[in-house]
Amino acid sequence: MIYTVKENIKPEGLNGISNDQINDHWNLYVAYVNQSNALKQELEALRLEGKASTFAYADRRRRFGFEFAGMALHEYYFANLKADVELNEESDFSVAVKEAFGSLQAWKEDFINTGKSRSIGWAICYMDSETGDINNHFVQLHEEGNIPSFHPIVVMDVWEHAYMVDHKAGGRPDYINAVMSNINWETVERRYKDAKSKLASQRD
Repeated sequence: MIYTVKENIKPEGLNGISNDQINDHWNLYVAYVNQSNALKQELEALRLEGKASTFAYADRRRRFGFEFAGMALHEYYFANLKADVELNEESDFSVAVKEAFGSLQAWKEDFINTGKSRSIGWAICYMDSETGDINNHFVQLHEEGNIPSFHPIVVMDVWEHAYMVDHKAGGRPDYINAVMSNINWETVERRYKDAKSKLASQRD
């Protein structure tokens, strides 16, 4: 299994996020794809050589988790960005959010504040596949803090590399506002319906 760069999800023409910013960020995503493939092959080679219990294998296994989760989260992130997609307040996702938070605005404010957490990482709106509950979480490193069985519905990268080209080190709040104006709500709705149907959301 070889992972490929998903060119079809690369956004452009966003509001408040320049193509230069996206191109710079995209190069990091490409590196995650390449590193995931390289580490997968290296791990397989070590296993075949009978070295699966070595320190080198353990180190490569940990690194693989970081690179692979970085690849996957960036695919969710880029795929849920598109300019000028209106949120249907009667969509299944909107109804679920209103039930969980009281209003769409309350959910948006909570998601924005999640993204403002003083740390590198990700703001992720998940659906709990066990209960159907919608909740927002901050995931610090790619592979640490993701919740088993929860489905990512809205994913926002808040590592500095996601906004430094446009907004500099202190510009996270402006960047978050820009992201919120570029959410592809059609993709969000599809992910929510997939989650309700117990299907894994596609990362595109």
